[in-house]
Amino acid sequence: MATTVQKITLSSSRDIPFNKLVLSQSNVRRVKAGVSIEELAEDIARRTLLQSLSVRPVLDAEGAETGMFEVPAGGRRYRALQLLVKQKRLAKTALVPCVVRDPSIAISAEEDSLAENVQRAALHPLDQFRAFLALRQKGQSEEDIAAAFFVGVNVVKQRLRLAAVSEKLLDIYAEDGVSLDQLMAFTVTNDHARQEQVWETLQRSYSQEPYQIRRMLTERTVRASDKRVLFIGLDAYEQAGGIVMRDLFQQDDGGWLENVGLLDSLVAEKLKAEAVQIAGEGWKWIEVNVDFPFGHTHHLRELDGAPTDLTAEEQATIEALQADYAKLEAEYEGADELPDEVDARLGEIETALATFESRPVIYDPTEIARAGVFVSIGSDGGLSVDRGYVRPEDEAPAATDTDGEPECDGDAENGGELSTPAVQCAVITIGGQPEAEEDEDDTLKPLPDRLMSELTAYRTLALRDAVANNPQVAMTALLHKLCLDTFQHGTAGGCLEASVRHIFFSIQPTDLKDSPSAKAVAERHEAWKLDLPKDDAALWDWLAALDETSRHALLAHCVSFGVNALYEKGDRYGGPGVSVHGVQHRLIQADRLVCAVGLDMVEAGWRPTVDNYLGRVTKPRILEAVREAKGEQSAQLIDHLKKADMAKEAERLLDGTGWLPEPLRTLDAAIAESTGGDPAGDDDALPAFLSDDEEDEPAVIAAE
Repeated sequence: MATTVQKITLSSSRDIPFNKLVLSQSNVRRVKAGVSIEELAEDIARRTLLQSLSVRPVLDAEGAETGMFEVPAGGRRYRALQLLVKQKRLAKTALVPCVVRDPSIAISAEEDSLAENVQRAALHPLDQFRAFLALRQKGQSEEDIAAAFFVGVNVVKQRLRLAAVSEKLLDIYAEDGVSLDQLMAFTVTNDHARQEQVWETLQRSYSQEPYQIRRMLTERTVRASDKRVLFIGLDAYEQAGGIVMRDLFQQDDGGWLENVGLLDSLVAEKLKAEAVQIAGEGWKWIEVNVDFPFGHTHHLRELDGAPTDLTAEEQATIEALQADYAKLEAEYEGADELPDEVDARLGEIETALATFESRPVIYDPTEIARAGVFVSIGSDGGLSVDRGYVRPEDEAPAATDTDGEPECDGDAENGGELSTPAVQCAVITIGGQPEAEEDEDDTLKPLPDRLMSELTAYRTLALRDAVANNPQVAMTALLHKLCLDTFQHGTAGGCLEASVRHIFFSIQPTDLKDSPSAKAVAERHEAWKLDLPKDDAALWDWLAALDETSRHALLAHCVSFGVNALYEKGDRYGGPGVSVHGVQHRLIQADRLVCAVGLDMVEAGWRPTVDNYLGRVTKPRILEAVREAKGEQSAQLIDHLKKADMAKEAERLLDGTGWLPEPLRTLDAAIAESTGGDPAGDDDALPAFLSDDEEDEPAVIAAE
């Protein structure tokens, strides 16, 4: 015989006037959590009550119903209704839907309250993201959604961005295969194919951190802080149809530009337009580039221009600004720290004075006709225009007439006046940086010759700056050179064949001219250039009257331009180029000079980056650098990565460690001592990376 199933009876529901309800002391919720009562009241006012209250009749001492009902489950809803009544937005007698529990049942009011709060599942975040997206697709604005759910507009934007991630990744997230932090990282791009490609790559990687996802998604982009972007403006890029990738979950410094080709074309167009406008000034040639290498003006004569005259009003403004500056300086001379408003005012005055100092320069029209201009982008994203350079082939040839007097090489039909050449159209060229080839070989091979040249270019420039700041060493170096010429080689001709040949860098990294050493050398050179007389005889008298301190400083500056610590690939077979022995001889002397001035390339501002080293060497070299600076454990964290990713991670790990590649390290003074002071000492005294035998492994020298 079949067993009869006992049927359950549900509690009845009824509408009860609000003034017949009281809050039960059996409600287990004591700690405030979730949406506030005020927010819940606003939601009820907008949407009405979505869930009934669970109530029980209040009984008197004899157990009879009193007509009042207590609320053990739904206390927050009751308080929200109570607030609406207090605000007179709800009548005291308004009917409230309630589920009335039988007072005779054995289940307590506390148990009902606990069950209602415990036996419910929280909404999965993905369901919330998709619900927000559905509301947006139905026409609700982000502001309306934010107001309806009492969250910020940015929160709505974030959740909509999460809902827009690839469905494949969202399904994995729903099964807890992707963390919320990882999903946030994928929102950097809207390209679903790229998102899925990166996820597949991560499955074969030990590192699946959110920052790694962001790096992989943005590795083919350009930062919005790049000087090219600052030059054209982000709005111009977007108006041209360019896509900006933004990270709504952390600081992104303006985002990333996805269409690099479009960016470069916009930059080229704007640079060319600027060049065409400058060409109207009458220059013979204009060279246009995003950037120019350090020393690009060598062998060119710079025109001497005269700044435009100041008006009486401008002169009065300058004097007033200078007086204001002096007054503030005197007033706060003994203060440990300047007030913010004073510091800001001093900055404004300095900026205003700098504007007057950088006023336009007037050149001789005859000189303009044979000179040219370099147009590029400054490090701050502004237009950089460097006017007034004459090429050797454009110098006016001097002719001699029958009376022995020089005459200008003019056009007879124009009355002997210099004919103005046609203005040459600007040529825009965008240079590139060569990349090192991927090499999966685990052996440590010698550094590429070009990279060696670039690294030693940094060192040479820093060494020049150090020599120029050490007159004693500069004088010793000059005397050393003179002694070699006098006692060992002998020279003939002239009254003094001692000269400094300005060494230029035929191979150099793209950021060399922005290095601290380059800026220091250029600033010092311009300062001396302003002081030096142009006339040869006047220069002699000026030098003769110079005090000893200034004389030493000027000597050191001039000597520094002859410093050559560059590595070059030597010719082993006696060709016309520099020999292997010559390069070795040069670098031994450079090491001696480094020790004399105490050069430290870390203090000089060099840091290992993807562009200047890590992206240019093999993976074993990258791992060796991380191992030396951070230890074996750090090297193992990245040894499984692809070359490009490994280089980026290594840059982050090496930041602030002071690690230097061998060509930039300060060598021990024992190198000089082992040669007995002889610059042509044994090859054993050379650092390992300069060894003739390219098959040998370079020895590891600890960075100081």
